[in-house]
Formats: sequence, C-alpha cells, structure tokens
Amino acid sequence: MRSVLYVALAVALGCGVMAVVPQAAAISKSEARAAAEGSMVLGGQINIGAEGQVEAFALDQREKIPADVADFVERSVLTWRFAPVMRDGQPVRARTVVSIRLSAKAGPDGNDMVTLEGATFGGYDRNSTDEVTWIKLQPPVYPAYALEMGGQGDVIVIVKVGRDGQVLDAVAEQVNLRVLTDERRMQKLRDTFARQTVNTAKRWTFRAPTTGDAKDAPFWTIRVPVDYAFNDSGKEAGYGKWKVYIPGPRTPATWRTDEQRASDTYGPLASGGIYMADVNTGPRLLTPLGG
Repeated sequence: MRSVLYVALAVALGCGVMAVVPQAAAISKSEARAAAEGSMVLGGQINIGAEGQVEAFALDQREKIPADVADFVERSVLTWRFAPVMRDGQPVRARTVVSIRLSAKAGPDGNDMVTLEGATFGGYDRNSTDEVTWIKLQPPVYPAYALEMGGQGDVIVIVKVGRDGQVLDAVAEQVNLRVLTDERRMQKLRDTFARQTVNTAKRWTFRAPTTGDAKDAPFWTIRVPVDYAFNDSGKEAGYGKWKVYIPGPRTPATWRTDEQRASDTYGPLASGGIYMADVNTGPRLLTPLGG
C-alpha cells in the first residue's frame, strides 16, 4: 500500500500559479485546482547495507524542503530494501545517489495528497560507458503558435536509439502544460509541442554503451525531458518548490512490450539529463516506493 502525505497545497494547486490564456472561457478556481498536479524532484544519497537494507539516507539541501515533505520522504526511503549489491560474487555495502519525484494531487477537505511517484538511481554520467550518453541534443525551437498563445509546458519524449547512436524512432510520451484554457486550445498546444519535439529528437545523436549488461542490446530506449518556457516565468521551479502543471494523456511507444509499459511511472523529470528505460543501471529496488 503506497503511503500518502496530506498537506495544504490549495494555493500551489490553484490557478494563481499558472498562466491562464486570455482567450480562455471562465474557469473556476476549483476546476483549475482539480485539473492541476504538482511535482517536486529531490536529490539525495543512500547507504545500502550488505543485505540490501537502507542504512542511512541524506536529502540534498534539506533546509530548502518543506519540513513535512522532507520527513515523509525520509521515512519512506528508510523502509526501502534493495537487491544486494554484489562485488566479486560477494554482497557488499554500497552508496548511490538518488533522484526522487513527488506528486501532489487535489484531495479531500482542501488537503492535497502527496505520493512518491518515481526514483532514479545513479544519476546521469556523460562519461559512462555502461549507458547511452548524448552527443548532440539540440533543443527544439519554440513553436510560433505556442508563443502567440503564451503557451508553456514540458514534453517527455521517449527515443529509440540504434547501435550507431542514431534515432530510430521517437514519441512524445506525455505533454504537461503550464497554462490553462479551454480543452480545444490545450489540445492544439499539446500537439504543437509534441510535433516540434519529435521532429527535433529525430536529429539527435547518442553514444552507445560499450560496457555493462546493456552493451549488446539491438537498441536502447531513453527518455528526455524538454522544457518550453519564456521570460523565466515557466522555468523549472526552485529546488524544494512545487512545479504545477496540467497533465496530458500518455502515448505509449509501440516498440516497447506490455510488460515494459506496465512498469512505467509518469510525471515531469528533472531537466539536464537523459533517462534510460527498460535497463537497470543502478541498484535494484525490491520494495514499493512508498514503503
């Protein structure tokens, strides 16, 4: 059973922190709050015992994180258990960096539900030879329609990388908007951001793994977060702050299996890296994220 933290985020999940497109029909605060979600990405370090238990956990910049949220994350992580980390055939103590994604959604009685939605272990290392790393990752040009509309948002693009480092296919897996308007305009914004991102992603190039368990795979699947923002108003929320968005529908990548898709978690990813899917590049978590 996933543990939940209830916190008062009515202000954060209200439309006051989101841009409302001028052409929008009247939208009530309750409707805006019901549609919005919040995301917070936190970093930290975990010490793993020889039997896979969490011996210690330290959040990065804990002083910048709301105390109740920090306490909730720490309690949850301390219940985690990993598959033992092996070295020369023997289980050993290990340390890993972790990126944890929290989600906040409108809940009962004005209190919002916070859950642990995802965790990435090990971080992105551009010098790694065990993982796909990027060579050319040119960001997309801001679409003219989105500029005219004042549209801002985030796209999670999922990319199929061939053994030569070229992109074989790309899909905009989810488009999350940071503006609120009627559904027709929001769908056009999603389509515009998705098309621009996919067209750009097909020109990216990557470096294939040469070591590790994934080096002989016929292809690799990665996720890349793309941020569309301007005038600093929609840029990544500061560390320890909630980033509010209207989540879009999910579009699966056709080359992935049902089992692979079933194991996915969704939501904004921290900017500045790429994330391998379907390949375990860090310690393997055995317990649910929420403890």
